Amino acid sequence: MDSGDHERYSRQILYRHIGEAGQEKLLASRAAIVGCGALGSLQAALLARAGVGELRIIDRDYVEASNLQRQTLFDERDAAECLPKAVAAEAHLKQATSRVCVQGIVADLTAENASELLSGVQVILDGTDNFETRYLINDFSVQNGIPWVYGAAVGSYGMTMTIVPGGGLPSDALAQEGLSSEASAQAGPCLACIFPEPPTGMHTTCDTEGIIGAAASAIASIQVAEALKLLVGDRQALHGKLISLDVWENRFQAVDPGQPAEGCRTCQRREFVYLAGERAAPITLCGRNSVQIHERRRPVDFAELEGRLKSLGTVRSNPFVFQFTVAPYELTIFSDGRAIIKGTTDPGLARSLYARYIGA
Repeated sequence: MDSGDHERYSRQILYRHIGEAGQEKLLASRAAIVGCGALGSLQAALLARAGVGELRIIDRDYVEASNLQRQTLFDERDAAECLPKAVAAEAHLKQATSRVCVQGIVADLTAENASELLSGVQVILDGTDNFETRYLINDFSVQNGIPWVYGAAVGSYGMTMTIVPGGGLPSDALAQEGLSSEASAQAGPCLACIFPEPPTGMHTTCDTEGIIGAAASAIASIQVAEALKLLVGDRQALHGKLISLDVWENRFQAVDPGQPAEGCRTCQRREFVYLAGERAAPITLCGRNSVQIHERRRPVDFAELEGRLKSLGTVRSNPFVFQFTVAPYELTIFSDGRAIIKGTTDPGLARSLYARYIGA
């Protein structure tokens, strides 16, 4: 650290569990955030300001006015310009701190790109809005021995748990995975141990129940504290619980998740079905009456698209996204061909609209 670092991080260095040695570790560390909404935007701000050396922010979405109530990195201009959240987050954080290398990645985390986007980091933070992506992160985490911090929030309620891979593995398996016996002792159950399958039937979402910023902020703050413990090497301080809270009803609960589940498909049987792409599914986005179309590696020429569609509806674009509105639907197309179709939750209809206006 130079004198500028000592001044910038002086109050954090004074904190006895971090100190100068811990701050040095933070400045040399790498973290990834998957999803930059209510949870991820606060995670990104706190980690960047704490001096995490390299921060990858992976998000597939763009900023809307309805985000501004709780997604603290963005402003009205970002929403007016429909900037991708990853792009806007990178720009704002670079203004806040030039010391940290912030990389905003406009992408949907998938089985195909998980290794490229998540490899080389020391911790992964969950800012997503669906279980399919969380199980994918869990698969990658367990396979590669990288801790991750699960989090979710809706209404005034939130939940979080820190997953440290390696729990319950025999010594030969630990050696094969490159984990020490000490790491195994600090490890615990993975997400699939606690939730073997994603929720079925109707369940609450931001779209149906709303969300208040205080709930998301509380969960994100706990997630960041856990990430900092991991990055400075203080694993003994991890809370080791499945924490749930309701900031409106004034409830806080911390449950011991126990040992890894016997026969868990992920951390015991080492079956990474989400990472293998066996459980991919169309995703309805939280907070929207929308479906994402998973087209990729199909570059879109925004100028050509505007010339073709401007007589059929309203078009607007920036270097990152193209929007086409034909009531009651709104199509937001990214440069790689991925799209968000707003106005329906029917994947079949969404694909039909995509084929009609963008191409089969």
